[in-house]
Amino acid sequence: MIHQVHSGRDGPVDLFVIGGGINGCGIARDAAGRGLSVTLAEKGDLAGATSSASTKLFHGGLRYLEFFEFRLVREALREREVLLRAMPHISRPMRFVLPCHPEMRFESDTPTSRLLAAIMPWMRGRRPAWLIRLGLFLYDHMGGRQILPGTERVDLARDPAGLPLSDEFRAAYVYSDCWVDDARLVSLNARDAQERGATILTGARVERAERGDGCWHVVVRDVETGAVSHHRARMLVNAAGPWVGEVIRDVTRSESPAAIRLVRGSHIVTNRLFAHDKAYFLQGTDGRIIFAIPYEEDFTLIGTTDADHADPDTPPVCTEAEQEYLCAFAARYFKVPVRPEDILWSYSGVRPLYNDGAGSATAATRDYVLTLDVADGLPALHVFGGKITTYRKLAEAAMAKLAPYCAAANGPWTAGAALPGGDFAVAEVERMTADLRRDYPFLDAAWARRLFRAYGTEARVLLGQARSAAELGRDFGATLSEREVRWLMEREFARRAEDVAWRRSKLGLRMSAEQMAALDSWMQAAAGATVADRTGAAG
Repeated sequence: MIHQVHSGRDGPVDLFVIGGGINGCGIARDAAGRGLSVTLAEKGDLAGATSSASTKLFHGGLRYLEFFEFRLVREALREREVLLRAMPHISRPMRFVLPCHPEMRFESDTPTSRLLAAIMPWMRGRRPAWLIRLGLFLYDHMGGRQILPGTERVDLARDPAGLPLSDEFRAAYVYSDCWVDDARLVSLNARDAQERGATILTGARVERAERGDGCWHVVVRDVETGAVSHHRARMLVNAAGPWVGEVIRDVTRSESPAAIRLVRGSHIVTNRLFAHDKAYFLQGTDGRIIFAIPYEEDFTLIGTTDADHADPDTPPVCTEAEQEYLCAFAARYFKVPVRPEDILWSYSGVRPLYNDGAGSATAATRDYVLTLDVADGLPALHVFGGKITTYRKLAEAAMAKLAPYCAAANGPWTAGAALPGGDFAVAEVERMTADLRRDYPFLDAAWARRLFRAYGTEARVLLGQARSAAELGRDFGATLSEREVRWLMEREFARRAEDVAWRRSKLGLRMSAEQMAALDSWMQAAAGATVADRTGAAG
């Protein structure tokens, strides 16, 4: 929330960032770590839109090879392990099972499908096993793998990964990527930016940004109170995600040759469909793919779809047709059918992709494009596209674009820097989780895993000297304690129950409507008390 008004007496900050998704928070963190003064404004909650609605993977994008997106895939593959080392609590290696079947086909408009149709017309659009193996060979070797194991072929009749699948699937390839908690990735980037000197404003809508008197003048309105604050900055970054076009048109009134294409991706969550910890990469007869991923211990995440989305202000929802599509897709693979009535939760996000004129939403590029608009020596950088795997590289590219306007800034630094709580080795997760449970014996195994996966080494700071669950304060259900909620409010910018239960965690899957309402009432009261204390102290 906005707690102060910046007047002209304060002097301009170096950089003002619009948007608290992964790109905005990543850029704010990078810039703050280079010694720049930074303010970030987000109109809702951090990761409140696209950045909490992903498939939750650090991955190279195996299917992007079919679109010849080699630079994007290479960069993403290299980033997987860089990011894994920086955040081994909120990210972890995951093995993906890719079942083979002769009826698997390409989407008709991919460059690879057109090439094969020209030189091997008898394939009739089929995606042959040898081509899959070639793609996986490239996937293993383009990114300089050091931690993640390579691809292997498995017999599904003998491997546990074959047990939940229909008997027609006899063989599969198993390859590596990484799972990540996307929304926590955003909040930890914002927190690290703040600890390096940045100001993070949530519930803060940027209404206008104009050049004048040698700086940007930015008008921000608190969405709850209506209070207006004025800020000045030497540089502006528009990382508004689906609203990047609206910011260009209505806020900065600047020009950009790039255009945005909004693509909706929907996911469903069911009870767990299989007992092992591998995920599935499933190919459809229509050329599309979906993932089925172990999720929050007791569930399976299935997605995603690709559909054009007309208006960023229209909330994305997983439509009934999308739910039926995902269920039918998964049911072609699993012995136990997945039905719409099995869906426990669904979510949908809008990807703000660069509009490259592709014929379908699936074919639209996932690469990022940065456009720079400069007038009177004052730059505005507009961010199009991107994916969570390449957010750190996008931030470095953004700073490179802005470098001529901030010559005093330090150089790149994020490649070896851990996020809060991530200062330990990837191989130490199990041991450190066991140590946490040993030292706090009131934690059961699932609670200890959840805390360590969320907070890493900071789980001990959060728990402090507690020797019982009662010492953590009020129990909101699903192992969520008052002490944890206070931590999230004070250090991770949470304001409402949904921020805590659906973004800083996924405990909303386990909490009742009554528990959510009680949590929200308590948080509003606690926030009010904090504001009153601050006002009293100022008086």
